[in-house]
Amino acid sequence: MLRRRWPLASKILLALAVLLGASTFVIVRGYQERADALRSPDGATFPVVVAAVDLARGTMLSESVVRAGSLPAAYLPPGAISDVASVAGRTLAAAIAEGEIVTATRLAVPHTGPIAALVPAGLRAVVIPAGVPAGTISAGDRVDVYATFGGGRPHTELAAGEIEVLKVLAQGSTDGLGGAAAGSSETGVPLVVLADTGTAERLAYARTFAQLTVAIVGPDPAMGTS
Repeated sequence: MLRRRWPLASKILLALAVLLGASTFVIVRGYQERADALRSPDGATFPVVVAAVDLARGTMLSESVVRAGSLPAAYLPPGAISDVASVAGRTLAAAIAEGEIVTATRLAVPHTGPIAALVPAGLRAVVIPAGVPAGTISAGDRVDVYATFGGGRPHTELAAGEIEVLKVLAQGSTDGLGGAAAGSSETGVPLVVLADTGTAERLAYARTFAQLTVAIVGPDPAMGTS
């Protein structure tokens, strides 16, 4: 009896089917091996602290804004915090998103105030009146500060250029502002700005003898390009 010969096309399709089946097996097996490698040998998980909501830089943490979670050891980020109570009263040095793990690198140095904890080495936090409505300026914005002096020779000069706003205080707050400068009306929200010691001195002088005006600096176009 003569055997029926398969057409060449059928042989090619059969070979492709075998090849695809083998490839699928290898891929699935690889995924399984990687999953097994990431899984803790005893299936144990470890406690972590997770942000319960989006948290901005400078937020003082409390048990109402974080929650307890757990992760396998292989997924733990370096410096992960394990106890919710241990972060109460600590200040965030960087913003974190809801569901993100709280790590030691995201926390400011302990036992420092919410403002001092965010001040980089070599800089100072200075409180100045903004003279703008609440909501106009946000933390992270950059501003120019102009001082207008009265008297016999009235003039305006730049007291500080492109300094970063560290925090916007509550409207009506006077903490750190002292007495009002002669002829100034200091309305709007106070700002906490970052300045080197020389700029801080100029701002203090201008704050005492002049009326301050804040000009908001626009975003750097280079930041929007890759």
